[in-house]
Amino acid sequence: MPLKKHSLTRYAWLSLATALLTIALKTGAYMLTGSVGMLSDAVESLVNLAGAVLALIILSIAAQPADEKHPYGHSKAEYFSSAFEGVLIIFAAFAIVITASIRLFQPHPLEQMGVGLLVSLLASLFNLGTARILLRAGKQYESITLEADGQHLMTDVWTSAGVLGGLACAWLTGWIWLDAVIALLVGLNIFRTGGDILRRSVDGLMDTVLPAEEMQTIEQIMNTYREQGIMFHALRARRAASERFVSVHMLVPGDWTVHRAHCLAEEFENAVRAQLKSTSIITHLESLEDSRSFHHGTDDGVRQGERRLL
Repeated sequence: MPLKKHSLTRYAWLSLATALLTIALKTGAYMLTGSVGMLSDAVESLVNLAGAVLALIILSIAAQPADEKHPYGHSKAEYFSSAFEGVLIIFAAFAIVITASIRLFQPHPLEQMGVGLLVSLLASLFNLGTARILLRAGKQYESITLEADGQHLMTDVWTSAGVLGGLACAWLTGWIWLDAVIALLVGLNIFRTGGDILRRSVDGLMDTVLPAEEMQTIEQIMNTYREQGIMFHALRARRAASERFVSVHMLVPGDWTVHRAHCLAEEFENAVRAQLKSTSIITHLESLEDSRSFHHGTDDGVRQGERRLL
């Protein structure tokens, strides 16, 4: 597992190289045209660079194996990277909105639009290629860091498309105010993306339950054992980046030997791991005949949830 995580740093290096290249291209496009829309595009590329640098650091940390201080590994470090990138995106959005608002009341003539649009288009194509690679890798390796970086780059692509289309209209019609309006819309869209990434990062740090479809998978596996007279309760499951952690109480007949019950628990755990990769699961064996087996914890809400699982 650590080898797989360590290999993800190559995607961070790709993102970093793309950010440096697009910053140079988009800054050049802004200097050529004087367009605040292109300036907003260049600012977002600066955020891409900061996010790529942090992703490189965080992925290296997340690749470290479990140790004495971190017995569950370092995978949660990825949420700090995505949260930081979400905050950067939000700050960039505010900067773009403020700059665009000023330019809306103080229009500036656009120059050398033809060359500027071509340079900006080239930068967008680089971003598009890198974004697709990062999103595919993020899904394959279940890395929220790569996914957040890929989503940010894809947002940058759509941002650039809007800027290019709007500026082309402004260039052809002579409506200079379109430049500022486009930048305002770009800023609002970036703000929405940053908020979504930040929300998902906070959810991860707060140990949110596994997605509904994954919980349903566990439930289906438990049903196969319920048919054999086995009961379950106190199911708890969470996710930390690509890692999943599951704990559940398994109730078996009290006259079973420890060996027989242990073998069944191992069989159940292997069935869960086969369906949900990168899962650490702990099964607590209890007796069906002991009434104390049906009580766990002190919170009424938890006990009610356990009863629903029986």
